[in-house]
Amino acid sequence: MRSTKHRKKLVILGGGTGLSTLLRGLKKFPLDITAIVTVADDGGSSGRLRDEYDIPPPGDVRNVLAALSDVEPLVEEMFQYRFSQSEELKGHSLGNLMLAALTSITGDFAHAITEMSRVLNIRGKVLPAANQIVTLHALFEDQTTVAGESKIPKYGKKIEKVFITPTDVKPLPETINVIRQADVIVIGPGSLYTSILPNLLVQDIQQAIRESNAKKVYICNLMTQAGETGNYSAYDHVNALIEHVGENFLDAVLISKEEIPENVQYMYKQEQASPVKIDIDQLKKLNIDIVKKDISVVHGGAVRHDATEVAKWLVEYADGLKT
Repeated sequence: MRSTKHRKKLVILGGGTGLSTLLRGLKKFPLDITAIVTVADDGGSSGRLRDEYDIPPPGDVRNVLAALSDVEPLVEEMFQYRFSQSEELKGHSLGNLMLAALTSITGDFAHAITEMSRVLNIRGKVLPAANQIVTLHALFEDQTTVAGESKIPKYGKKIEKVFITPTDVKPLPETINVIRQADVIVIGPGSLYTSILPNLLVQDIQQAIRESNAKKVYICNLMTQAGETGNYSAYDHVNALIEHVGENFLDAVLISKEEIPENVQYMYKQEQASPVKIDIDQLKKLNIDIVKKDISVVHGGAVRHDATEVAKWLVEYADGLKT
């Protein structure tokens, strides 16, 4: 096995199920992994803890910790356990409560993540995009502004842009350091406006990514998402990232070359979602590498990225870089 000293350094930014799914594949390989996780969630258990304890929402961080954990399956299952009987605890996951408790004990959310990382023996490092509460806002095509990550997809209009408050939120110094030292920076997959972009809206993170010598890769979503990316093509996804960052910072985009089965497409149509159109000619105008691979899998009627196949390609891509 490759020594830790010579392992390629991958930094992955995102949130939601897309990030945790990818990390489950990546942790199988000899890589130095750091996940930078969005803290803009304001719904469900995370939102309740955020409001009641004045802490960053722990849900996305919890899922990433579970994905990178190297513990007995029962321990991970316990960490992810969601209470359903008690009225006071209903909807809360044990992991969220543990992170809230550790934040209260240590007085610092990032410190709580570090301690929980030790408990779960995670393979890699998890850092919050900010060590404080941030609020995500969206400006829609009708010039209405909606505040709150959980409320944005419900508005039902086309999003023009998203932004966060406070606007001068600072990331951890460690976060900037890992971005500067990275060999590859991975953006996505995940909800474009509510999971991925909140990380890039932290100005110091955005600047560090622009200035980093690392290769920057976007893993394009397989399906559109109602309330966020209806009818979006691959180019639309990439262009939204570029417009929010202010320059074309990407080196490559990874897209799936497989057709989504018609019966699965029909199921998604009921949710106002459809396969992301791969408009190669438009993507070529951006002057970035377009990589098409068999990276999708259908499980339980849901289309997901094949974490192992995506991870294999990322390892090949990283290994192909000059050192």
